Amino acid sequence: MREETSLAIIRAVADAQKDLIVIFQEKEPILVNKAFEKFFAVASLEQYKQEFGPFVRNFVPHPSYFHGEKLEKGVNWIDEILELDAAQRLVSMVTPTYEPHAFSVCVQKIEEYAVVTFSDITQTLIKRIMIENNTSVDTKSGAYSKNYFTQIAQSFQDAALFNKKIISAVRIEAKKKDATKLRDDEVLLKTLTHNLKSVTRQDDMLIRWDDNTFVVLYLVDNSANSQIMLEKLQLLSQKKENDQMECLLQHFIQKEDESIKSFSSRIGL
Repeated sequence: MREETSLAIIRAVADAQKDLIVIFQEKEPILVNKAFEKFFAVASLEQYKQEFGPFVRNFVPHPSYFHGEKLEKGVNWIDEILELDAAQRLVSMVTPTYEPHAFSVCVQKIEEYAVVTFSDITQTLIKRIMIENNTSVDTKSGAYSKNYFTQIAQSFQDAALFNKKIISAVRIEAKKKDATKLRDDEVLLKTLTHNLKSVTRQDDMLIRWDDNTFVVLYLVDNSANSQIMLEKLQLLSQKKENDQMECLLQHFIQKEDESIKSFSSRIGL
C-alpha cells in the first residue's frame, strides 16, 4: 500500500512539470509524465512502447545532437550522454507530425534507476542561431526583425500550445511630432527599443514590423495577465513620451483555435 502511494505521489509530481520526464530502470522506461505523453500523442507508456520501440530511436541523427548512431553496441545511452559536458547533452526528437524539437537532457541516477528530464529549448536555439547569423535583429532599432518573426511564428505558436499559454500582443505605433520619418532617426529608434525592453520579459518578443510600428508578443496564462503587460507598456509610454514622439497602443489576445497566421493578420503583422 505504501509503495502504491509513493508511486502515485511521484507520478503526480512528474505530471505537474512542463518538461518531459521519463524514469528508467536500466535501459527500460517504467514511467513517463503527461507532458511526455502529449508530445508523442500517446495515452500511456504501454502505447508509447508499442508504437515507438527502443527509446534511443527517438533521437534524430544529426551532427549537432547526441543520438543512437554514436553508441557502440550494448552501451546504455544514459551512461554515454553523462560522459558529455552538460552543455553538450542535447537531443532532437520529433512529434508524430514530424515537427523537430531540441531538448537539453538532465539525468539523475539512483542505483539502477535514472530520472531523465528533457527540457524543450527549441525557441532558445532558434533565437541563438538567428542571432549568430545576424538575421534576427533589425539593425536600426535593435528589436527583432520582421523576417525573424515570420520564420519562427509557427514555433512560437507551438510553444504556446505545448505550455498551455495564450498568445497576446501589444501593437505600438510611434510617430514623431515634427512629422519627420521615425525610420530616419536611428537614435530615437534605439531609445524606443531600449525603453520597451525595460518592461518586457526574457521570453517576450519585441518586433519592429515596419518603419513606425513595433509589436510586443508574449505568452500568458489568462486574459487578466495579458492586461498586466498592456498596463506596463501604457505607463511606460506616458512616462517616456516627450516633445519628439508619441505612441498609440492597441491590445490583442489570440482567440481559441485561432492560427498564428490569422492572429498576426488581426494585429497587422
